[in-house]
Amino acid sequence: MFRTSFHRALPIALLGFLTPIAFAQNWPSDQIQIAPPMRQVPPPSSTASAAELEKQGDDLRAGKQYLDAIDYYHAALVKGPQSAAVSNKLGIAELMLQRFKPAGKEFEQAIRVNRTFAEAYNNLGVINYERRKYGASIKQYKKALAIQPDSASFYSNLGASYFARKDFEHATEAYSKAVQIDPEIFDRTSHTGIAAQMASPEDRAHYDYVLAKLYAKMGDRDHSLQFLRKSMEEGYKDVKDVYTAPEFAELRKDARFAELMKAKPLAIPD
Repeated sequence: MFRTSFHRALPIALLGFLTPIAFAQNWPSDQIQIAPPMRQVPPPSSTASAAELEKQGDDLRAGKQYLDAIDYYHAALVKGPQSAAVSNKLGIAELMLQRFKPAGKEFEQAIRVNRTFAEAYNNLGVINYERRKYGASIKQYKKALAIQPDSASFYSNLGASYFARKDFEHATEAYSKAVQIDPEIFDRTSHTGIAAQMASPEDRAHYDYVLAKLYAKMGDRDHSLQFLRKSMEEGYKDVKDVYTAPEFAELRKDARFAELMKAKPLAIPD
């Protein structure tokens, strides 16, 4: 899952250009000239195959050279226009540059080519999530899950949209399914994914408490304690509920639980 928040200024490195400044010898000192942009990589070869162009696009996208990757994916689609996979990859590169409209068009094209392309439905859901259109994102995630019901990341994304709507019951159900499929999923996405996108420290604290409860219910004490500590460090106000919630019944028997609650980790400033 995309699974990080995109609403921030783009790093210059993402633009894929170099912009050296040239000074003319006889210019006044207060005049400068910006040299034309120079590509970091050569343009797509007209003799390369669609597969070769796609592979080069993949390498560029992996190196976060998204604009160059877009050029190569476009070139690949010229030679093989009915590739749902390339259209989806092109959409991802556009999405990484926050270009939501062209990204959405590419995901929709991928679906037109292959109606069972679950990843494209999921990625449309990501766009809607980033635009705070949570109802629309939920519909897309459900479409993806109807095709690929064993995807932990799809369930995690679905839970995020429900959580954003403060529909905690359905969010918990979706997160529970994600954890059942991949118990490690939130280790990878906790503070680089959904939690990092939440508007307030209170939301992030609540999110980590929900995960602590999920892991406790599954009998995974290590992960439960990990996320319980995070929720306390983020200032979760209702942490006292841990003493009565039935999901934490077994965890309360663990000596580490008593140590954690006795230590009372201080909230870390956001």
